[in-house]
Amino acid sequence: MVGISLLTLVPGELGGSETYVRELLRGLGRVGAHDYRVLLPPVAPGAAEGLPSEIAAEYRHARSARQRLAAMAAAAARPGPLRARLREARVVHYPLTLRIPTVDAPGVVTLHDLQHLDLPAMFPRSERLFRQVAWHPSIRGADRVIVISDFVRRRAVELLGLDADRIRVVPLGLDHAQLAPAGAREDFVYYPARRWPHKNHERLFEAFALLRGERPGLRLVLTGGGDFSDVPEGVEALGHVPWSEVVSLMQRAAALVFPSLYEGFGLPPLEAMACGCPVACSDAAALPEVVGGAARLFDPYDPASIAAAVRDVLADPEPWTARGLERARAYSWDETARATDAVYAELL
Repeated sequence: MVGISLLTLVPGELGGSETYVRELLRGLGRVGAHDYRVLLPPVAPGAAEGLPSEIAAEYRHARSARQRLAAMAAAAARPGPLRARLREARVVHYPLTLRIPTVDAPGVVTLHDLQHLDLPAMFPRSERLFRQVAWHPSIRGADRVIVISDFVRRRAVELLGLDADRIRVVPLGLDHAQLAPAGAREDFVYYPARRWPHKNHERLFEAFALLRGERPGLRLVLTGGGDFSDVPEGVEALGHVPWSEVVSLMQRAAALVFPSLYEGFGLPPLEAMACGCPVACSDAAALPEVVGGAARLFDPYDPASIAAAVRDVLADPEPWTARGLERARAYSWDETARATDAVYAELL
């Protein structure tokens, strides 16, 4: 039996990491070759996506950052009851990086990125210290480390000194049943991202002002959490919206712009491509690897470069649409699940 520990999951708070967890579990349910049991925290009792599961009542109910730290500290101080719940597991996977609880069976950790080491100024000192104390030993102590891009693999070897032989690259996937072209394009550019510093909204606003001077009717539509009370004219911030609305926006947008300064993978450009939406994308971190030649790349630190890329995509969208659709076909959650299952098989 393969145990999957999700004790640090907080629904709605982990962005792409939660998407990865839920889609991986669904994929394992469809194509997995092993028996699985998911260990869930009290705050996420329905997160097993149909796989056999149990709720770890011993783990504290935790949503806020302070509560989560307290729950992790308590679990580390008294791991026995949690370990007992995984005693039949021959391999344990920790998709959210932290090995809670540690067990005697071989362990697999998923490492999503090392942004706190590559862009430390974007993290408070307390968060950097926490990751150094908790994340790094968890990653170094795993028998296998799954990374979501070759970029993350390289950074893990360079920054953490990991043995490359223990690392497996397993890209993220797409749900092609939901993501497909539909309808006519409208005169707006779309960016789905929480207003975290690395998502680079301020430079995007500067770039949009340049475009707006040339195309007064162009709009910029944003989704995601954070404070968007100060957006410029022509920008519409919709906040959190259902996934169905995100898909609809990608199906209707004239282009998706993705100016992020750092991604361990970066799903939205691929999701937009699957919807037939042309993409203008940052050339930072894993993004060039993920989009291949199917997106118009730009320097995310230069608003003029962002504006030029969006201008090019809007002026001649058809070639970018065709390249994007072809690129998106290379990714599926079933393939992610099969590749992950192969990592389990190495240790069984």
